[in-house]
Amino acid sequence: MKVLLVEDDASLREGMVELISEQAEVREAGSVPQALAALREELFSLVITDLRIGETGEGGRIILEAARKRLQPVAIVSASTADEVVRMLRPHEPDAVLAKPFQIDDMLALVERFAGLRGEVERAAAGPVPAEGAWTQVAEGIRMFEEPGGRLWARMAPGTSHPRPAHRGGTGVMLVEGSLEVEGERRVARQYFYLSAGPREARTHEGCLAVSLALRG
Repeated sequence: MKVLLVEDDASLREGMVELISEQAEVREAGSVPQALAALREELFSLVITDLRIGETGEGGRIILEAARKRLQPVAIVSASTADEVVRMLRPHEPDAVLAKPFQIDDMLALVERFAGLRGEVERAAAGPVPAEGAWTQVAEGIRMFEEPGGRLWARMAPGTSHPRPAHRGGTGVMLVEGSLEVEGERRVARQYFYLSAGPREARTHEGCLAVSLALRG
């Protein structure tokens, strides 16, 4: 798992990197341009960014929008309350909020929450595929199966698309076979990605098999 940490206070960034490095590989960025470059170059399991980074104070929003397009979850770090953060970022909504000043355990719990989600999805993808008779057809060319514990399998035939319900929360997804495109962002077999809360449309040209799990907590 790799985390992108965006913080323009060098001393605070150094301390946060030291903490996060106990659980994940970290790439750090000290400015909005550096963060956007990192998002273009790599895929991250979690992006952690200060809300008011940058000269205009709008850096958190810019980074959130860029990460959302790249199908990566975003945790906002801010001295504002969670409700205030949500109001400032509307219509976008962060996947998590870490309030300043935070405790060491708060940061570790944040990273563990997303690391745990990815780990569980990866373990499911490495296991057996549900038996042929277990699937339910939910639309033309689309079948699904939900396991105990909430793991959801989906098999899409070539050329199909499926709208994600607006009420669905954040979800970690691993493609097992084929390829999938979500609003122009393409992923292929054995790639992990994250769908934030809200409606998204997924489509596949060659067909795909995927397994997903909702973010808990």
